Amino acid sequence: MTLFDGVYPFYLQQRKVFVFDISTIIVIMVFLTLACSFLLIIPGIRGRARLYWTLRVLLSLIVGVVIIAVQFTGDWETGWVKANTSYKSFSHALVKVDIGLHVGLVGVNVTLIGNPVNQVNETINYNEHFAWSFSADYDHSYSEGLERGLPSPILYVAEKFTMQSPCGMHRQYRISSHYASATLWVAFCTWLISNMLFSMPVLVYGGYMLLVTGTFMIFSLLSFSTVRNSLVCPIQFGTTILHTGYGGSFWLTLVIGSLCFVAGITVVALHYFNLDLLKIFFDLHEDKAEEYQEMTEVYVSSHFVNKGLSPSRPSKLNPNSI
Repeated sequence: MTLFDGVYPFYLQQRKVFVFDISTIIVIMVFLTLACSFLLIIPGIRGRARLYWTLRVLLSLIVGVVIIAVQFTGDWETGWVKANTSYKSFSHALVKVDIGLHVGLVGVNVTLIGNPVNQVNETINYNEHFAWSFSADYDHSYSEGLERGLPSPILYVAEKFTMQSPCGMHRQYRISSHYASATLWVAFCTWLISNMLFSMPVLVYGGYMLLVTGTFMIFSLLSFSTVRNSLVCPIQFGTTILHTGYGGSFWLTLVIGSLCFVAGITVVALHYFNLDLLKIFFDLHEDKAEEYQEMTEVYVSSHFVNKGLSPSRPSKLNPNSI
């Protein structure tokens, strides 16, 4: 790199949306395809069972897509601050910007937006991603940002999460995020098992697995929230401090985990107190009734029952009399 008028040059770079990325969009599209495929076959289901099937399938798909999607979102913890700060190294020019920090399970995003966007003859609109997943090196991503000449506010925030930083934020966030991600993957496996159990006449075990799914989702939240209990270095721009709080993905996971708890407790309670209602909702009671109705009348050849009857008219017998 060479200096240009005493300032490091800025290079073009790939940007990453801090809430949704390609992985999240792919997950959502897959589950939307499954939902649309089910809606195409739902008219073939008769009676009230159509409504029950729709509720079960759509709720199950919502749980599944949330468990997978929040793995890749970047808004588990977010924070914004307005500040007047320097824009480039070796420059005393101050700019008025909005600085955002977005923490996910796979890394952090630092957003820098000018207010207004066009200042100091440049367009200030940055959103940089620094990954800390198992296959990524956070410090290497930070070093690449230095080489590209990222704005000073972005480098200042990103430096707080490096391994060399005395704050220790990298170790705290990285470990808690990895444990949260692992428990969410376990929750996804238990969600799959619960769906398989609900497709068989063992509904109470499906309810138990829903409770396990909700439990692991809550464990993931507890794992991520341990960061809030430790001392965190302040991210300060002049006299203003960037404060963060739980983001949309955190609260969405909490809602879906609570939903799994409520659904699991409902299934288990109905199993012990009103099994017939549970079977009706899962379309098992009506099937057995139809099978019994079909077997109430059996036609047997008159040759084996009554030789005096005409062979052209088979006799109708009640199965209870056989």
